[in-house]
Amino acid sequence: MIKRKIIKIDEEKCDGCGLCVLECAEGAIEIIDGKARLVSDKYCDGLGACIDHCPQDALIIEEREADEFDEESVSAHLRQIEREPIEAGHHRHVAACPSAQALRLDRRASEDVQHVVEDVRVKSELLNWPVQLFLAPPHAPYFENADLIIAADCVPFAYANFHQDFLKDKVLLIGCPKLDDAEFYIQKLTDIFKGSNIKSVSVVHMEVPCCFGLGYVVKEALTNSGKDIPFKDNIIGVNGERKH
Repeated sequence: MIKRKIIKIDEEKCDGCGLCVLECAEGAIEIIDGKARLVSDKYCDGLGACIDHCPQDALIIEEREADEFDEESVSAHLRQIEREPIEAGHHRHVAACPSAQALRLDRRASEDVQHVVEDVRVKSELLNWPVQLFLAPPHAPYFENADLIIAADCVPFAYANFHQDFLKDKVLLIGCPKLDDAEFYIQKLTDIFKGSNIKSVSVVHMEVPCCFGLGYVVKEALTNSGKDIPFKDNIIGVNGERKH
């Protein structure tokens, strides 16, 4: 071991949002049991690319005894990640984004989350248009006295009963915290919260780390608005199960 600079994670501050995972090109950080953890000293280059992306200021660079940074081990580690499935309770770095990991979903393994609708025509529960956060006018009349649900783009495809379990009697906005402009989202939602009497806000996102950014965006907008609006966070697994 040598004494060198390396990342340190304050688990008390960490809320498991996963944004640091996305910024670690070496795959040195994983979300394990809801917290960011350094999986091996030799995967961390100590440059701190992840630090500025932590909304909780849970990351710092410290100088301590650690294994040397090993580029060959990093390459082998990333190749291994691409070959192995994600274990329960873990979120990992895959080609710069865990949500981009190619998975073939086993429907036999998810029979417990099937929704039986034999010979039943299910109606749409959509109450407003547009639904895309980029397009929705911040002062649209449907926001007034609304129970607002903000969903990640992938959720309605993964969770078969989205309309009945989440959307019924709600006003809907959708977006992708990874592909879209988070700062724009924060400002738009701040304007919506300030301009209308929103009764409640529910976020529904996927279990992959970058999707946790949607909850962060909404919480920032709520703080900026100065409004005390009830908030609920919901997580959907890639197999279609309701995690939280």
